[in-house]
Amino acid sequence: MSGYKSSGIKLFSSLLITIGAGAIAGFATASNISTWYIFLLKPGFNPPDWLFAPVWTLLYILMGISLYLVWKQSPSRHRYNAMSLFFMQLFFNLCWSFIFFYFHEIGLALFDIIILWIFILLTIIYFAKHHKTAAALLIPYLAWVSYAIILNAAIYQLN
Repeated sequence: MSGYKSSGIKLFSSLLITIGAGAIAGFATASNISTWYIFLLKPGFNPPDWLFAPVWTLLYILMGISLYLVWKQSPSRHRYNAMSLFFMQLFFNLCWSFIFFYFHEIGLALFDIIILWIFILLTIIYFAKHHKTAAALLIPYLAWVSYAIILNAAIYQLN
């Protein structure tokens, strides 16, 4: 298989993995917006509900491109570790949606999102050693999750 074809498959797969995770998270989220989330007390800085889907879609695309940029680097132990951290953060990302929206466990979701933030930061650090752009593409994600921690904590406190 040519390098170009292999590279295209890795890019497609990377985007499929991250957008697919987002779609699964969206399943847990969407069914609980109008039946549970809408009735929670929220702080004044809570964004409008319509904003979440486009923001998360963009973040999942950036995550997929970031993963691809590292995945296409030469195999090494460090690349393996960096990609393992990426998949750990993706796991905690997915868990948060189910913990918060599906199981309605706001406090446990707060714990999960803090762990998620740590894994995102570690992923950025490890990705930076392979590809600076890959690391930079994750900074908006880290910023959004930082905001989400504050929002999750405020919702927990209010409810």
